[in-house]
Amino acid sequence: MTTDRNPEPRPDQLSDPRPDRLPDADAPPYGGGNPYADYRAAEFPFTGLVDLADRRLGGAVLAANDELFAERENLLLPGAAEFRPHTFGNKGQIMDGWETRRRRGTGAGHPHPTAEDHDWALIRLGVPGVVHGVVVDTAHFRGNHPQRIAVDGAELPGTPGPEELLAPEVEWHPLVPRSPVRGHAANGFAVEDRRRFTHLRLSQFPDGGVARFRVHGEARPDPAWLAALGTFDLAAVENGGAVEDASDRFFSSPVNLALPGKSGAMGDGWENRRRRDDGHDWVRLRLAGRGAVRAVEIDTGYYVGNAAGWAALSGRDERGADPEAWFELVPRTRLQPDAVHRLVVDAPRPATHVRLDVFPDGGIARLRLYGGLV
Repeated sequence: MTTDRNPEPRPDQLSDPRPDRLPDADAPPYGGGNPYADYRAAEFPFTGLVDLADRRLGGAVLAANDELFAERENLLLPGAAEFRPHTFGNKGQIMDGWETRRRRGTGAGHPHPTAEDHDWALIRLGVPGVVHGVVVDTAHFRGNHPQRIAVDGAELPGTPGPEELLAPEVEWHPLVPRSPVRGHAANGFAVEDRRRFTHLRLSQFPDGGVARFRVHGEARPDPAWLAALGTFDLAAVENGGAVEDASDRFFSSPVNLALPGKSGAMGDGWENRRRRDDGHDWVRLRLAGRGAVRAVEIDTGYYVGNAAGWAALSGRDERGADPEAWFELVPRTRLQPDAVHRLVVDAPRPATHVRLDVFPDGGIARLRLYGGLV
């Protein structure tokens, strides 16, 4: 997501002198050319964390009370929302987002919706976790975005459906209070509640359209499930692994390394810029738990002329005798472009973190670290 040279205030910094109108909440009507030219972008400190609602992790929009103009499933689509002007269907302009009909009051004497009238969507996180922040992206919704939004979270076992989630006994916890949003903008909200959640409820007041909904945080899968698996990918986001830091994020996010499935294109992995010095690039991951890595896969899929030349893997055990010491798991190994490299760890030992070093630079599509908890 790009950043404006002069970013506008975040939604929670906007004043609200009138209850029915927010300053600068609307964006001007589309005037032609690049539809993102006047998009109000912003950077938030939590967006480097994995999107727990990512469709690639299994996130889904289970239900919505209304989706007349645009389907709820669009909320979690990867990538930025698209806009094709003057593409009309039977219900109006086709929008790449979730859009509800205009709410009305109870009659001619009360034509306006009440302060409590709102629309909602139920989201199942792809992997349960602790939410650090959400982004409510209203791209291309200029005069038809919601006035305010709210986000609540719940933790339920198993795989509940909409009926179970809507049951009166379900306890929903407020993550984002009712807050103003701007149209055609990235609206970010930090979350302070550090409980584990499996489902979220996005509410918009009184109605309108939201293009994308991102839920950034730390994965917290069911530990009993991991114990039952025995051997699994200790680095995978879906199992609780996390990318903590990286030397470079120029072309794509290092979080891609730990996403499910095979890479689908060059931009679906981790690619750094070309180095013009004598250094090298690296990425540090926190494992799903203290575990022993026995086998490693380094996949350079779709990286043909820009794959990393060599790679080495090191481990660190924060619960060991020397918690700051790094030890070798895989020595520096030559990599081939567009290939899967399967490497056996000769001497597995407990680790809580790993560091992948690539020499001198280049792309890695996926990193798999197979082992078990110890």
